[in-house]
Formats: sequence, C-alpha cells, structure tokens
Amino acid sequence: MKAVVFHDVGDIRLDTVADPGLQAPTDAIIRITASAICGTDLHMVRGTMPGMKPGTILGHEAIGIVEEPGSQVRNLKPGDRVVVPSTISCGWCAYCRSGYTAQCDTANPNGPQAGTAFFGGPAQTGPFDGLQADYARIPHANVGLVKLPDGITDDQAIMLSDIFPTGYFGADIAEITEGDTVAVFGCGPVGQFAIISAQLMGAERVIAVDRLPDRLEAARAKGAEIVNFEEEDPVEAIRALTGGIGVDRVIDAVGVDAAAPGEKPGETATQVLDQAIAAMAKAGTLAIIGVYPPNVHSFPIGQAMMRNVTINMGNCNHRRYLPRLVDLVAAGTIDPATVLTRNAPLMSAIDAYRQFDRQADGWLKVSLTPGSRA
Repeated sequence: MKAVVFHDVGDIRLDTVADPGLQAPTDAIIRITASAICGTDLHMVRGTMPGMKPGTILGHEAIGIVEEPGSQVRNLKPGDRVVVPSTISCGWCAYCRSGYTAQCDTANPNGPQAGTAFFGGPAQTGPFDGLQADYARIPHANVGLVKLPDGITDDQAIMLSDIFPTGYFGADIAEITEGDTVAVFGCGPVGQFAIISAQLMGAERVIAVDRLPDRLEAARAKGAEIVNFEEEDPVEAIRALTGGIGVDRVIDAVGVDAAAPGEKPGETATQVLDQAIAAMAKAGTLAIIGVYPPNVHSFPIGQAMMRNVTINMGNCNHRRYLPRLVDLVAAGTIDPATVLTRNAPLMSAIDAYRQFDRQADGWLKVSLTPGSRA
C-alpha cells in the first residue's frame, strides 16, 4: 500500500509499505477513505516534537471502512463506515472509565506513565503507525472506532477524527458559562472549532487572535471579533474591547507554534501564554490545547498566580466527546465541513504538506484521499 512515511526531520516520503495485519483480537483493519494533515504532524516533520522513529507512517486523523475486525471486536462488522479517534484508548481502565481517554493506562506500550498514545507520533507515544495510508491497524477497535450515520459526509466526518473534538475539549476545559467573553488565540482549524464550541456552550462574545487574513476572515464569518496581532497589540486590543477588564476565558489553540511579529513559528514558545494571562480578567480560566512538546519548560506562573487564574490543559479525550459530536453533526446543528478548505490525493501528500507548512492562503485544513491520483 501507499503511505506517507517519516524518514528524518524535514524528510517525509510517499512510500510503498506492507499492508497492516491484526496483532491482537481487539484490533481491526480499516480501509481508509479519507485522512488529513494536522498542525501536530508538522511538529514531527520540523523536529519540534523529538523522538520520531524513522519508518513511522504519519497522520492521526482518518475515516474508513472496516475490512477485518478481530475476534474480540463484537460491535463492528466488515463494511461498517467509521471515524477514528486520534488518541488511542482501551475503554476499560480507570482513566478511560472516568473520561480521561487520552491518559489510558493500557494503550501506550511504554507503560502507564508514558502519557498519551496516538497514531503517527514519536516513540514515547507508542509508536503506532499513522493513518495517512491506504489501510491502518486500529488497536482496541471496539472503542477505537466510532460508527458513522449514513447522513454524515466524508468531508464532515474527517473533521470529527481530531480537530472538532479538540476544539470542543478546549471550550469544555475553559469552563465556559452562559454570557462569558472568550478569547481564542490561534485561528487554525482547531481554533475555528474552539470558536464554534465556545458559542455552543453559551459564550456571548468570542475574540479571535491571529495574523493570517484568511484565518481571521473565517473566524469573523463565525461571528468572532477579530484581532490581528501583527497590526496591534492583542492584549491592549482585548482590554479595549472589554472595558479594561479582560476576557473571562482564554483558549490557547496555537501552542509552541506561536510567533511574535517578524519571528518564525516556535521562536517564542510561551508568546501566547504570556499574552493570555495578561488579557484575562482576574479569576479567569485558561485552557491550553495547543501543542507544547516535553522540552518546553517556561510558563508565566507568577502572573497567573497573582491573578488567581485557573489553568486546565492536556491532550484531547477524543473518545469521550465523539459520540456527542457525531450526534450534533447528524442532527444538522453543526456542519464541520465548512472548516475544510482543501482536498488532495494521497499521491500529492508531500506537496500538500509543503503548502500547509507554509500556511499558504486558503490552506486552513487539508484532507487526503487514498487511492486517487493528481
């Protein structure tokens, strides 16, 4: 089969690799009908998330068709159309049963203290081969796959694998209540879904901060008030928009990719965190869902403490939120396909990575289709 394979920092290739096979009775093999490129994938390619093992297939977002369920996968059959939660969980350990599926005690082969297991990540996350391929092995498939209703399109479904749940998770752990004013730093695809989710949870106002015009316009189309941090100081702008008080909640949807004007992404690792604390009302809540790799140690702890800020963060518990979000999409409450801006054949994946990494205009979210050619 064809797959996007990591070879070294800055070196990914579309390779022919062996088809996956069942390794445990709880596995399933799926034929992937759509995958996607995520900002997190760029961390592996750039080297900002260390520990990638050469030969690992990239990608952690996919939908597909069940080809071969293992003998202990009793809720799915060949031909079922499914979405893959990006983080891997067993469904039966204490963490999974409590809803912390991203902290499953069982899924990561490096042990219960190793942290989140996810597809296409570095050695400390498994590693598990990813989903930018023709086929994939899904561990713990009875909970690691969620069946899709017929009425949900592929373009809608691919948004459910990672970025919609992650944006919703950000709004949830930001503790948004009716009437809140919320700032979302980063208007990439996760930021767009954080805006949507904040509104679903009752936010009266959402202020969106970014520097890319197409992303800011997408945020404004969703009803957000926009701030371009290359044209004005975002902290001063937010304070002016809130009568000097600041916002009740902040969602950091950009993480280590933050950049001050004139910098490249990642050069100021805590840029957003400094601004988030300063732009927040006293006793506000900060939700951190942007990626910070383990080698980042800085945080404005003194400012946060003096303002009585509550901080919640972590990797999304995808499996916890997916059934709820599938229902919202099936009911027509939300159309997540509005965030998807590009479709590309898997055969063109390397060029799609380049365009996405450049943050080219119109490349907000990219879906890859296996089995198709440019």
